[in-house]
Amino acid sequence: MSQIRLYVTTNEAGAGQMLDALSMALGEEPYALATMEIDEKADRWEASVYLDADEEDALRAIFADVVKSVFGESGPEIEKEEIEEIDWIAKSLEGLKPVRAGRFLVHGSHDRDHRRAGDIAIEIEAGQAFGTGHHGTTSGCLEMIDTVLKAEQPLNALDLGTGTGVLAMAVRKLRPIPVLATDIDPVAVKVARDNARANGIASGIDFVTAPGFHHAAFAEYAPFDLIIANILARPLMKLAPGLKRNLAPGGAVILSGILAEQRWKVLSAYRTQGMRHERTYWRNGWVTLLLRG
Repeated sequence: MSQIRLYVTTNEAGAGQMLDALSMALGEEPYALATMEIDEKADRWEASVYLDADEEDALRAIFADVVKSVFGESGPEIEKEEIEEIDWIAKSLEGLKPVRAGRFLVHGSHDRDHRRAGDIAIEIEAGQAFGTGHHGTTSGCLEMIDTVLKAEQPLNALDLGTGTGVLAMAVRKLRPIPVLATDIDPVAVKVARDNARANGIASGIDFVTAPGFHHAAFAEYAPFDLIIANILARPLMKLAPGLKRNLAPGGAVILSGILAEQRWKVLSAYRTQGMRHERTYWRNGWVTLLLRG
């Protein structure tokens, strides 16, 4: 089914207000929300919701109410973009190379011959969800997971915003502990579940569609000794109180999806929750943070 994006153009403050208001208006509905900087000097941002085309009428009405509540009667015009249907698997495999991060090797099926003795191999095809290991945030998380699990013995883990499931699989391949892996996108959850099976992980990871911490699975699994969240800076800051509530005392937290210049804002949000910073990995303009509860 084709997808569309409804969005408004505003400034950074307005985009943040729209994101918060849309999150409240849509509640636990599994719609992808996003803010994006268009022009730094002009302070031009877009606030968006992604949806299936047949849901446009209902979502446009909700979106319009949110715009009115944030900006009043003279708010920005709601614009629409049709999302082109692309064979991402074929497109993404063009020139895709294996990635080494710590002891991990993340590769596609076409590069199985790159595996060496001692590698912890994870096979991921570039598909419908984020997280093939090639982005600096994913490779940073993999290295941080390797570092943490060399030194610690957590009893359970949470991968919040699992994407392809690569980080959940990385934990499970290093430690036979229960892992809860959640994502707001049901397509990502299906892809991640299929990837785990393809990597020989038949049990031990519970893949769940859930926005934030709104799912009964959290009551079953929490508190967590290790939480990994590779999302984006603004959602990470918003999730700080809920993350702290679901973290075991002294537990480790790995955060990424953070541009280098956003690092201090994210750290401030988590320090407010009583967490302390232990380590930062820098990868291609992105940072991965290790915090302690």
